[in-house]
Amino acid sequence: MVAPKENASKQLRYDGRVVVVTGAGAGLGREYALLFASRGAKVVVNDLGGNFHGQGKSNAADKVVEEIRAAGGVAVPDYNSVVEGDKIVQTALENFGRIDVLVNNAGILRDRSLARISDEDWNLIHDVHLKGSFLTTRAAWPVMKKQNYGRIIMTSSNSGVYGNFGQANYSAAKLGLVGLANTVAIEGAKNNIQCNVIVPTAASRMTEGILPEILFNELKPKLIAPVVAYLCHESCEDTGAIIESAAGWATKVHFVRGRGCVLRTSIDEDVSPEYVQQVWNRVTDMSEAKRLNAIGEASLSLVGVLEKLRDGQNNENSVTETFRYGFKDAILYALGVGASVTDPTDLKFLYENNPEFAVLPTFFILPGLLAVMGSSLTASAIKHTTFDLTNILHGEQYIELFEAPATEGVLTTTSTVLDVVDKKSGALVITQSDSYDEQGTLIARNQSSTFVVGAGNFNGKTKAGPEVKPLVPNPKRSPDASVEVPTHQNQAAVYRLSGDLNPMHIDPSFSAIAGYKVPILHGLCTMGVSVKAVLKQFGGDDPSLFRAAKVRFSKPVLPGQTLRVDMWKEPNNRVCFRTVVVETSTEVLSGAYVDFKQIVIKPNMTAAVDLQSDAVFAGIKDRVAENEAKAKAINAVFLYKITSGGKVAKEWVLDLKNAKVYEGPVQGGGKADTTMTIADGDMIELALGKLQPQTAFMKGKLKIAGNIMLAQKLAPLLKTEAKL
Repeated sequence: MVAPKENASKQLRYDGRVVVVTGAGAGLGREYALLFASRGAKVVVNDLGGNFHGQGKSNAADKVVEEIRAAGGVAVPDYNSVVEGDKIVQTALENFGRIDVLVNNAGILRDRSLARISDEDWNLIHDVHLKGSFLTTRAAWPVMKKQNYGRIIMTSSNSGVYGNFGQANYSAAKLGLVGLANTVAIEGAKNNIQCNVIVPTAASRMTEGILPEILFNELKPKLIAPVVAYLCHESCEDTGAIIESAAGWATKVHFVRGRGCVLRTSIDEDVSPEYVQQVWNRVTDMSEAKRLNAIGEASLSLVGVLEKLRDGQNNENSVTETFRYGFKDAILYALGVGASVTDPTDLKFLYENNPEFAVLPTFFILPGLLAVMGSSLTASAIKHTTFDLTNILHGEQYIELFEAPATEGVLTTTSTVLDVVDKKSGALVITQSDSYDEQGTLIARNQSSTFVVGAGNFNGKTKAGPEVKPLVPNPKRSPDASVEVPTHQNQAAVYRLSGDLNPMHIDPSFSAIAGYKVPILHGLCTMGVSVKAVLKQFGGDDPSLFRAAKVRFSKPVLPGQTLRVDMWKEPNNRVCFRTVVVETSTEVLSGAYVDFKQIVIKPNMTAAVDLQSDAVFAGIKDRVAENEAKAKAINAVFLYKITSGGKVAKEWVLDLKNAKVYEGPVQGGGKADTTMTIADGDMIELALGKLQPQTAFMKGKLKIAGNIMLAQKLAPLLKTEAKL
């Protein structure tokens, strides 16, 4: 693609400006000098003429001056070393009477490993790069102040920003230039003197033979020169900026500081290495990093920390954290708790452009969970003994949503220790986490009960206080609904990516220490799977109807096991439930419930609506039970949607893979091979043989989706002798 021609009337010009470029005999310096001269500047081309080791002499400056003059520009050579910066500036003053722009570009290399760097190697690098830039800038300073105008460039390097093997001398000097530039920018502000740093990666005498050939050929110095030229133009307002540029690309580089962590709880307390170790992940957390623009900001933030310590606000029993989330986080969580594209109703949890895109309610357990996990709250509540991750079990979890959360945003969560209970065999630490949006509105409240094995018998209280949300026992009657949901072998590996990185759920050696043969599924994953199933059955799959949920984690689940969620509809929009592992009949979630703003019961979930076709499916169920082998030979799952008054009134599933016939949607998160929609009366006609399937299909009375050919295998099962 060819770049558009410049509009001459908008061309950035340097007419009347005097520009000094050090190290301008080749590479970047030459390109700078040529560009400035072509835009009307008078240029001092400085170059000592040595090689990139700083040795020897040449007439490199003269050649560049000849190029400029041949093109109609104005330039003079200068052969002084940058450690004699006053002489370089004097050349500009004697020839042109002023200096407006100084580009400190001169540089050499003396690469050695740390142990082999001699004093000469160190001193020479610092003389040319750091000291030379300082001396030349100092010489130009009074002239620029008197003019009330100046533009200065310091040349740093990625070796200075990131370090580089064999360049300890060079790296130190190059990062030193950043500090020098920051101070020059501050001191020059009142006199309209701006100073910026360029971090170039360009093909030059210094980088030839070091960079790969394919990269070397694309790192043309002329692609960087326009960036430096703009930084030196009077229209540029930036000062104190670090600009990296290479191969026709540029960006701003910032040094940022994390939020940090207070290492003591009062002004009178000392800091211990052990506590530093305990909170090191918070010390090094950069998720809330920000740019400080001045040293005063750093000092002011420390004053704020000290004021909180004096006021006793840094309570070790309280922690505040920020939780940022977007659609990718919500989708990853949904996948972790079993949402699948095979279930069309799950698409709104998995596709950000879905018109009904929503976040599963239990996702909002994460802000409180991560805040507590990343803090010392539990440790601060248990002072009488020590423990590690293998001693910790998640006992209970409560979540309540006060407002409908956004699908992306920032939540500020304050977590506190709500109660500590002595359970003799261990200690139960209950924390409460309140999450607020950016407007200060309370969005979610979580209560987490953490059981610390072996930390009991400390003569503490034996019952939790009234502020802790209690469990609710299941009703003593058959469940109103049951749904089976399979988990998969990789479920824990996926779920942990939402934040709970406890190795017990991924590392076999770690889970073995805790007494488990294989890594177990997260309790909160089991909770998420179960609440999702309850939401689908009694909440119309609508997250906005969710109010609260509470569970007790009674037993672990192994990835790959099937969960059965038994549900009971209770008064006041409450659904009690329990979750059982089908393979072992072990109850894994107990005393659990979901509170809704409104219960939404699907037509196929109740026997309150009696249809004539119920007798047809009762007959099919009997025939399947009588001859399971024949039914299983069909090896398919059929979903019947029976309509009444033009609306779906009931659903029936013929799961002939497992020889099951039942009312409701397909269980276990599976998908029907064939779905048929037919009116209640037409289903009767079909079963009595008064309506042929082909005729019903052609007349639109029977709608078939999926594998149409499989429907033909159902004819023997549909015939009924029942009295209708």
